[in-house]
Amino acid sequence: MLESSSSESSSQVQSPVLSASSLTSLDECSPLLSTTSHHEFKGYTFEDAVPAKPHTEQLDTRNLLWVMSSVWIGTFCAGLDSTIMATLAAPIATSFNSLSLLAWLATAFLIGQAATQPLSGKLTDIFSRSSGLVVSNCLFALGNLICGFAQEKWSMILGRVLAGMGGGGLNAMATIIASDFIPLRQRGLWQGIGNIFLGLGSGLGGVLGGFIHDVWNWNIAFLAQVPLTLISLLIIWSQLDTIRSNGPQKPSSSQSSLSRVDFLGSFTLVSSLVLLLLGLTTGGNIVPWTHPLATVSIPLSAVLLGCFIVVEQRIAQEPILPLHLLRDRTVLCACLTNFFINLTVYVFIFYIPIYYRLRGTSTTKAGIALIPYSITFPIGSLLSGLIITKTGRYKQLFRAHLLLMLFGAVANCTNTLSNPLWPPTFYLAIVGLATGGMFTVILVALIGAVDPSEQAVVTSLSYVFRSTGSVVGLAFASTVYQSVLEADLWKKIGHIKQAAKIIRGIKDSFDDVDGLPGSIQRPVRTSYMLALKATFITTVAFTAMALVSGLLVKDLKLHSTLAREEHDEESDRTSSFG
Repeated sequence: MLESSSSESSSQVQSPVLSASSLTSLDECSPLLSTTSHHEFKGYTFEDAVPAKPHTEQLDTRNLLWVMSSVWIGTFCAGLDSTIMATLAAPIATSFNSLSLLAWLATAFLIGQAATQPLSGKLTDIFSRSSGLVVSNCLFALGNLICGFAQEKWSMILGRVLAGMGGGGLNAMATIIASDFIPLRQRGLWQGIGNIFLGLGSGLGGVLGGFIHDVWNWNIAFLAQVPLTLISLLIIWSQLDTIRSNGPQKPSSSQSSLSRVDFLGSFTLVSSLVLLLLGLTTGGNIVPWTHPLATVSIPLSAVLLGCFIVVEQRIAQEPILPLHLLRDRTVLCACLTNFFINLTVYVFIFYIPIYYRLRGTSTTKAGIALIPYSITFPIGSLLSGLIITKTGRYKQLFRAHLLLMLFGAVANCTNTLSNPLWPPTFYLAIVGLATGGMFTVILVALIGAVDPSEQAVVTSLSYVFRSTGSVVGLAFASTVYQSVLEADLWKKIGHIKQAAKIIRGIKDSFDDVDGLPGSIQRPVRTSYMLALKATFITTVAFTAMALVSGLLVKDLKLHSTLAREEHDEESDRTSSFG
């Protein structure tokens, strides 16, 4: 089967030479040439560079498990590393005598992710999936080694950037490689299994980090991840031939791999994302919103985004992130749903522990409140995968998950200072179940909406929306939280002596709240609760937006083979609103 570079173009091939002009004349209703095998088109020549062709022969379960185990180890490590800072950030900042390092540790990791995830799809189309896996694992191991032996703040931040680059690449590569090897009909099930490793890593990260720090030192928490990465590399090395032969097959072309890289598009995209994340994560946290770091980086990010769009539309021969994909309604709406879901989820993860601290629990117990989310997230993903595999459809399932998440968001707004402590954990568990299911559905919908040759780049596009959504959500929620909290504190205790000093102290530490006189402590806690409630209300708005965009996602046919050759033309692409 020979397919064009556009997700909406396919045609019968009668000549061994296919030019760019003939590509543009193809009609989306033209029948696919289903009798031509991968080996039959290997000898065709192309006048212009086209995307690498996906492999269409399925692996047996044993080999598939070996390949996926290598990426799942990476997924587990990336999940572990993403949450291990929850309990290690404060000890690390204390050991370096730098409170500002707290925020930079998280920011550096996000910036590293932003630098690799958008590029993973296209670059591994060009240079091979095995190269992407090896590079991601090496960056992750190197970053953790630097953190483990860090003696200076700058080296700690550098290590977190490199670990973020590796972790972001590992997450993206796990999704991309699974899409190469697994048909759409079974794709959700295998994604659910992968999310078990992600959830397990995320759930253990905070607990393991705290345990290692208490027993040994925080350095060991980073060094302990290196052996796992080496195991992943050994499995990858043993499966190199399988990964290479079953990954995307490069078209016959006189172009070198390096000349096919869209360097200008890569630079403008990564620079735009890094500057956006830098401005949003530092503004109001590390520096005031009026600081040049925030006021310059965010507008400059918008300028570079405009440059990226121009480069991809008019200059790049092989765009690093083809923007024409967003003209497909399913791709656009699925990416927007991803964006709004991450807006909601990260607000829950960061602010529910604050609610528990406000209720007087310890930091450890506040962290334990997140464990149900780590459990229900992979369960939701796995259940969705099983249902999709059984039915071959996902639209009604998608609706159910969106409504379930909306229920969790609305219910969480009912928390008060006198409620039992278990409801927020229960609501978070519901959100985890819905989120895990939705991520699986969205991935399947995205891959099903594009040509197989573009499934890697659409995966990268999805990760751009996810990572951006998480940072925008936290920045927006932080602004709401801080603004409401400060305004209400001044309203309630602004009249007392040294109000400015007291307000500044209790905004930075819950320990200061516990030390306040009883007559002041109650109104202060009420102000905190009001700020939290305002923040949780934003999640309802975000979830409602996710519901609207999710309802516009089409219900596409999910094929049972990698070649997508089932002759069921009538239901191949069914749009469903009802």
